[in-house]
Amino acid sequence: MRPENLLELGATTRKLTLGCPILDRHLGGGIPCSSITELFSESGCGKTQLCLQLLLSAQLPASAGGLSAASLYLHSKFPFPSRRLNQLSHSFRGSHDPHDNIFVHPLHSAHELFDVLLKLNPLLTNPPSYLPVKLIVIDSIAALFRSEYDNNPADLKRRSSLFFKISCKLKMLAKRFSLAVVVTNQVVDFVESGDGLNGVRIGNLECVFSSGRRVCPALGLSWANCVNSRLFLSRNEEMVGEEGDVVDDGGSGVVSSRTKRQLHVVFAPHLPYSSCEFVIVKEGVFGVDR
Repeated sequence: MRPENLLELGATTRKLTLGCPILDRHLGGGIPCSSITELFSESGCGKTQLCLQLLLSAQLPASAGGLSAASLYLHSKFPFPSRRLNQLSHSFRGSHDPHDNIFVHPLHSAHELFDVLLKLNPLLTNPPSYLPVKLIVIDSIAALFRSEYDNNPADLKRRSSLFFKISCKLKMLAKRFSLAVVVTNQVVDFVESGDGLNGVRIGNLECVFSSGRRVCPALGLSWANCVNSRLFLSRNEEMVGEEGDVVDDGGSGVVSSRTKRQLHVVFAPHLPYSSCEFVIVKEGVFGVDR
């Protein structure tokens, strides 16, 4: 395959809407099927809320950007956010209860995740719902590995080996069943090292910032090679004036702060770098044109 074929492939691959036309436009139509998309950010930026929105969007018909499909949500963050899912589902319009098409399974370790993936074929071949399963969400991958491995050469080698086993299985299932696979990841503070290994360029970006800190995705370069697309959610505080314009904090007049959230395309085989501001409201996560 030639490099230019990747863009053509991205244009023809089926996409899952994020539930917002502005966000979809920045992602070339939505989350691609048959591959792994990672969302990484610090806590509170909206990763889980976007994932919950995708669980509902997947059930929409193709004409509305959905997959006419059920979803599997594998979560390592407890408790499961059922209250927020119920809130989001009030904005969802369908002829059936959307909760009937969302299968939830808790995870306590990376090895348990791998075992679950090995047993997924029956669920994907003969789903218990009237809709086929076409979306798998893992929230979050970092939480599964951080408590299980130490930062020594032997553990890092075993961890990398399990990375590749999990990603290979996910990619195989994604391609065979045309699944959209979404994985969330956390961040760590960037620490400058003498040999520069910790400062490896992150896709399209030299570096990423959130809450005024320079950060990088957790799990390192080995895991970065396991995902097809990587999206970064940032959160920063801005000072705004009475008219809503951004001001520097040395100005006069009435100012207040607001949280500015942005979605960045860090890397994807079918997309250039782009960023889009978004807001989180009661009804869901929505992009903002500015």
